[in-house]
Amino acid sequence: MSFDNMGSGSLSYFPCRYGNSRLLFRGPRRSLDQPYCAVVGGTETYGKFVPKPFPALIEEATGLQMVNLGCVNAGIDVFLNDVSLMDVVAGAKVSIFQALGAHNMSNRFYVVHPRRNDRFLRASAMLKALYPGVDFTEFHFTRHMLSVLKQKSPSAFEIVVAELQMAWQARMRKLAGRIPGDKILLWLSGHAAEDDQPSDGLGEDPLFVTQHMLDTVRSYFTRVIEFEPSPEALAQGTEGMVHGEMDQAAAASLPGPAVHEELAEVLTVALHELRVL
Repeated sequence: MSFDNMGSGSLSYFPCRYGNSRLLFRGPRRSLDQPYCAVVGGTETYGKFVPKPFPALIEEATGLQMVNLGCVNAGIDVFLNDVSLMDVVAGAKVSIFQALGAHNMSNRFYVVHPRRNDRFLRASAMLKALYPGVDFTEFHFTRHMLSVLKQKSPSAFEIVVAELQMAWQARMRKLAGRIPGDKILLWLSGHAAEDDQPSDGLGEDPLFVTQHMLDTVRSYFTRVIEFEPSPEALAQGTEGMVHGEMDQAAAASLPGPAVHEELAEVLTVALHELRVL
């Protein structure tokens, strides 16, 4: 699902930029002249519809500046391809990386937009050969395209997923290798990091990322945190979220304030254990 309206409801995100990056992040902008923690991620890290996402809560609890580099609908490519942004991450005292889905990044089968990674640009000759007769000009978003491909040929779709999963692992190793210092890989989802994804539709986010994939990149990070919200936090749903009536479904698919609070507590403990606070 895409969340393109950055200003829904009355919540202000104080959009800002860091370095020479063209990407807009959630503000207020933090100073890079004093120690900070860089938090790299997608819509959940950005804190869409949430007044105080987990980076802001950690900053309040610890006093350590948290530079929220959450990017709505992001894939891994948006960060790897931004030299200025990678410099910001490299300058952090510690970095937290949200595990992002494997579908929103360029691979041998298709190309995505360099900054809007959920936007499908074009299919490769390999994908066209795998799906003869499919008109790829009809697709604008990766998730829509993949859902159609799964319906047309589940067996061919397995080949596509295998490519995405291999590309994800290689991209994560490359990302981790470019960043010095302590690095935390964060699994943030409403379900366990299991190998078997739900059989209906494409599955839950982070899409196509399995426990095995996390294990293959584990050694590249100082710590891997697989966060599962409590049933009590999940039961609160959208309570405390700020959004318009048209965004109810989008808000319901994202972590609410109660989940952000639990996650902030877990990450605060981890930062203490890494002795960066």
